[in-house]
Amino acid sequence: MHKAGFVNIVGNPNVGKSTLMNQLVGERISIATFKAQTTRHRIMGIVNEDDAQIVFSDTPGVLKPNYKLQESMLAFSESALQDADVLLYVTDVVENPEKNMDFLDKVKKMTIPVLLLINKIDQSDQKTLGDTVEKWHTLLPNAEILPISAKNKFGVDMLMRRIKELLPDSPPFFDKDQLTDKPARFFVSEIIREKILLYYDKEIPYSVEVKVESFKETDRNIDIHAVIYVERDSQKGIIIGHQGVALKKMSTEARKSLEKFFGKSVYLHTFVKVDKDWRSSKRELDNFGYNPE
Repeated sequence: MHKAGFVNIVGNPNVGKSTLMNQLVGERISIATFKAQTTRHRIMGIVNEDDAQIVFSDTPGVLKPNYKLQESMLAFSESALQDADVLLYVTDVVENPEKNMDFLDKVKKMTIPVLLLINKIDQSDQKTLGDTVEKWHTLLPNAEILPISAKNKFGVDMLMRRIKELLPDSPPFFDKDQLTDKPARFFVSEIIREKILLYYDKEIPYSVEVKVESFKETDRNIDIHAVIYVERDSQKGIIIGHQGVALKKMSTEARKSLEKFFGKSVYLHTFVKVDKDWRSSKRELDNFGYNPE
């Protein structure tokens, strides 16, 4: 009998959802960096086995929205509650369990299996972990609690076995050779955005969006033109840097990662443009793919 289903990963920012997703999928699907709000979209990673297809979905961290982009991000997280066969609620050993009760109340009402994953247990001791488990047991009495360390792969195999047990009997939803529901261009913009998160300070990365204008692939190489949008002229200056040095360094690092991701030579051309209100404009957000419908 073949099993298949949607396993959606939710939780507050910075608890290790993307790291866990990468461990489960075995591919570098979600960008996992040290800054909050790295994941802005819902990204699916598909695990295919002879007798099962698990469609994992990583979502943005749950947060109280302050502007249009964050409203869209929260909508992605809440949509993950609608279509899951199994829900993975990720927390960690330092987070206050009562941090986001509105969202938790929605999780509590769910009738599907909920696996509560306490991540980063390598940063805790036995007693603290025991107290954390007790607290979560009170907050989500129907959830099954599993302590893990996504970074160290501790508990990940056990989690995978449990997920397979909980999946419904079903034919596959996607082709068996498919890894994700996103097109190649999406990963180009995510990888460039990841490098911007790593190489620029403070608020710059959160004012940035990347759009791939062209993606031309041959057997031997890929030629990519990408535009980096910022909100202000001063940000454009910072991204480009003195005599273009900062942009060149970031683009080189992005090109190396893209070559690793696609397994072939990449020619990457990056440009920086100012779009003053992209984070607050519904039209612009739709244009960048932030419509959760």
